[in-house]
Amino acid sequence: MILQSRDVPPRAAFALEQAGVHPLLARLLAARGVRAADELDTHPSRLLRPDALRGAAEAGRLLADTVAGGGRICVVADYDCDGATACAVALRGLAMLGARREHLHYVVPDRAVHGYGLTPAIVELAREKRPDLLVTVDNGIASLEGVAHARSLGLAVLVTDHHLPAMDASGVVLPAADVIVNPNQPGCAFDSKALAGVGVVFYVLLAARAELRARGAFDAASQPRLESLLDLVALGTVADVVRLDANNRRLVGLGLARVRAGRMQPGVAALFAVARRAPERAASFDFGFALGPRINAAGRLADMTLGIECLLSDDPMRAAELAAQLDAINRERREVEAGMREAAEATVQRYGDSDTPPAVALFDPGFHEGVVGIVAGRLKDRLHRPTFAFACGADGTLKGSGRSIPGFHLRDALDLVAKRHPGLLLRFGGHAMAAGCTLAAGGFETFEQALRAVAGEWLDAATLERRLAVDGPLEPQWFDTKTVALLESQVWGQGFEAPVFCDEVQVVQQRLVGEKHTKLRLRHGGALRDAIWFGHAEPLPERLRLAYRLSLDEWNGQQRVQMVVEAAA
Repeated sequence: MILQSRDVPPRAAFALEQAGVHPLLARLLAARGVRAADELDTHPSRLLRPDALRGAAEAGRLLADTVAGGGRICVVADYDCDGATACAVALRGLAMLGARREHLHYVVPDRAVHGYGLTPAIVELAREKRPDLLVTVDNGIASLEGVAHARSLGLAVLVTDHHLPAMDASGVVLPAADVIVNPNQPGCAFDSKALAGVGVVFYVLLAARAELRARGAFDAASQPRLESLLDLVALGTVADVVRLDANNRRLVGLGLARVRAGRMQPGVAALFAVARRAPERAASFDFGFALGPRINAAGRLADMTLGIECLLSDDPMRAAELAAQLDAINRERREVEAGMREAAEATVQRYGDSDTPPAVALFDPGFHEGVVGIVAGRLKDRLHRPTFAFACGADGTLKGSGRSIPGFHLRDALDLVAKRHPGLLLRFGGHAMAAGCTLAAGGFETFEQALRAVAGEWLDAATLERRLAVDGPLEPQWFDTKTVALLESQVWGQGFEAPVFCDEVQVVQQRLVGEKHTKLRLRHGGALRDAIWFGHAEPLPERLRLAYRLSLDEWNGQQRVQMVVEAAA
């Protein structure tokens, strides 16, 4: 592991500190590209305007026409947390804008039965709701056949998505929808290309509200308060691991503020309860590692309807029942994942430090289709290689999910594999860091070789070296509970990572706990500190350089600061 110190522009750090930002926080924010204190302002007025998002105004008019005309709307959701929150935001928001609840419906594909996106089969499922308008959330940009089928049936289609569009030999191909809203479609000048699916839906609702306001449906004082949906927007944004650019950080910050103030949907409150997390101290970590996985578990092992209904429920008791079911499914998911990880790690044991291929692909007939993405992510973290894991689909095809490393655009790699091996990939899509694909039965070996060939061409030795960006030493005066609270109050996440400090320490004591974790007593900055290194069981030398983050260790009502080790050098 190479520990690479972040560069701290001194002028930016000084400007932030002069503006009243805590000295430590000023240093950390400057290292992450913040140049002025006004960038930290999370007031809703600082959000990017909806009219900059291509198609949003047209979508607002289409929704306003449908609502005003009493039309029926069916939302086509996705089976992950982003899709579930986007569906809940769409349905709650449309009801707030005046749509009759009996005219609002949704369908969500079953991962194993229907696959991803607005397929013709999903159109037929949605057709049972007798809709006038289909609204896709977190999907649809590559659903060429599904959109065409819906239009042939006389249905209007609004695509809201954030994934990259499909491509053919001539370039980008868009579905023939009535309106498309996607910051990653050609010609869209929206500054936040990292907007999650739930963020796109939220912006479409803002545009619809503006259109209805212009038509006189309400005035600025009486207009629906769509900001009440920001807890859901924040949850989906963090859970989808999109880059937290300035606009996404504001969306998440606004959502966290509502949660900390106790102004959240009953389903969100219920998920905090089953996860045993304190809403008044909510952080983006809770969305990404406590609430998000419980919703995602429904789409992986059961039916995402459970997750959507939990987020839609206005009855706290009903929401608590659904959250308990999601919690139980997530425990089952962990057990399935543990078994799959053991099998996967046994497969990769054959790789030594010097002969690990530039990309890894795994297939096991016993793998569960809903959990392959998690396994790919775990192995990617361990091997620092782009990794795909495949399972058998119900239709006999191979369903794969991949995770990547910086410097390797996974979706573009799949596109190149598809061009070099026509017919190998039946479907594919995704982002730079995460993507999925479907292979014809018997196509795994060809895919494995093709992915390794692309990785061998695109990745050099420096990119394949494991690196961790660190924030330098932590001054002893900041090693206290107030500093931990200060850091936890900020919005951290993908592309705006939480602080990791780095110091020379002396190991005073070390012991194994739980058979695979190392509990440490360290001398750091002239004082004794408690530390723990999760998932590390090998003995440590007396002196070493540790990368760590701060956390609060609570026991018997007492709080103390603990170092959580991330790496050593």
